[in-house]
Amino acid sequence: MTQIINDQWRLRARPVGLVKESDFELVQEPLPATGDGQVLVRNHYLAFEPAMRGWLNDVKSYIPPVGLGEVMRASAVGEVVESRHPDYSAGQMVSGMLGWQKYALTEGMPGPMGGLTRVPEGVEPQLMLSALGGTGLTAYFGMIGIGEVREGDTVLVTGAAGATGSVAAQIARLKGAAKVVGIAGGPEKCQWLLEKAGLDAAIDYKSEKVSARLREEFPKGISLFYDNVGGEILDQALLEMAQFGRVVLCGGISSYNEEELPPGPANYMQIVIRRLTVRGFILIDHFAQAGEAIGALSGWIQEGKLIHAEDIQEGFENAPKTFLRLFQGQNLGKQLLKITDS
Repeated sequence: MTQIINDQWRLRARPVGLVKESDFELVQEPLPATGDGQVLVRNHYLAFEPAMRGWLNDVKSYIPPVGLGEVMRASAVGEVVESRHPDYSAGQMVSGMLGWQKYALTEGMPGPMGGLTRVPEGVEPQLMLSALGGTGLTAYFGMIGIGEVREGDTVLVTGAAGATGSVAAQIARLKGAAKVVGIAGGPEKCQWLLEKAGLDAAIDYKSEKVSARLREEFPKGISLFYDNVGGEILDQALLEMAQFGRVVLCGGISSYNEEELPPGPANYMQIVIRRLTVRGFILIDHFAQAGEAIGALSGWIQEGKLIHAEDIQEGFENAPKTFLRLFQGQNLGKQLLKITDS
């Protein structure tokens, strides 16, 4: 086939504090010929999640950092345009860690963040990046496997209007929680949580006193706290936990762009006093059970029991700008970027 000139966004400089558009550079280079065992994918949608900010720091983590000059790591969904791999054929829609680029040449084999996944028939491709993708799976395993949500629980979810938090909160409701409360920023997001996601209450951290609302909503304490934010709100929630409560630490977006690490929770001793179970987790530890999660999530979606929100921006040139939306509180649900007209 005719040689393709590929557009890529690469990491130009390691961010200091809040990530900037200038930390990335747009480059073009010819794609090499597709080799034996390789698959060439034309990306249609790119996905964005707060964890990507951590991948830019040159520190030891669960996966290596993105190297300077490398294509920015990100999940994407696209169409196979050429395949020399027996498991894939031209025309198939696939998802995987394909990066900020218009075309991805991949081995199609599992890696530290998973390999290519074929989009099931009848499924909207971008759904593989949201409710049926990494964020949906994170919500599922965090709420069910780590949090062990059960009937009668009183549940608090932070970042509840985000891609992970919105699914986690609805899973708690579907599993019979007595009360589910979400924390989000702004009236539009809180209204969505109440009217669309079906939560019992929503707290607007931008305009309300969170500590007072937590005492009001949880007079007998929070039995399960799913935290995506960390920082001051985590500190406040520890004071309202029920005895023997469970805390699931999924993320800490409040500090991702800090130049210096903030101090730990001032109310740390509440973990001891209230005999809390606190567990952190990473999705890659649960990839072997992904089929179970996708089956459950897709079933709830088809039955109309689980809704999902997607914030879709457009234009490949807007990849860094779209990434910044996550840290400016602009997205409702999963942040995506559509980069093709197809």
